[in-house]
Amino acid sequence: MANKGLLLCVCQGNCPSFQKMNIFEVGNAIRRDRLIDYMAIHPQLCSKDGDVFLTSLLKGNSTDELYIGACDPTMQTKMFRDAFEAAGFDMDHLHAVEIRNMDTEQTVAAIEKVIKGE
Repeated sequence: MANKGLLLCVCQGNCPSFQKMNIFEVGNAIRRDRLIDYMAIHPQLCSKDGDVFLTSLLKGNSTDELYIGACDPTMQTKMFRDAFEAAGFDMDHLHAVEIRNMDTEQTVAAIEKVIKGE
């Protein structure tokens, strides 16, 4: 069985695009449904410490599939490429989910849809 992780990023918590959701409830809903093996919230994955976090998390980790709820999926792929390369994590196993401008329920639904492969 694949080891699935979920990371949520909310652009420092003060970006207007993330104001309608309760990020903690999003994580709890996905966790309660046992759709993932672990989850974490990071304030700004696109920052230097975000790269360090991603590299540290994935290097030697048994994560098979990584779901990231954050900004535009294309931007996620570009921004996290170096960290994934440093960790030896295959970018084909990144599932980027855009969660900007969504409320809590919409965000949960968007992430669940990607995890379930719908």
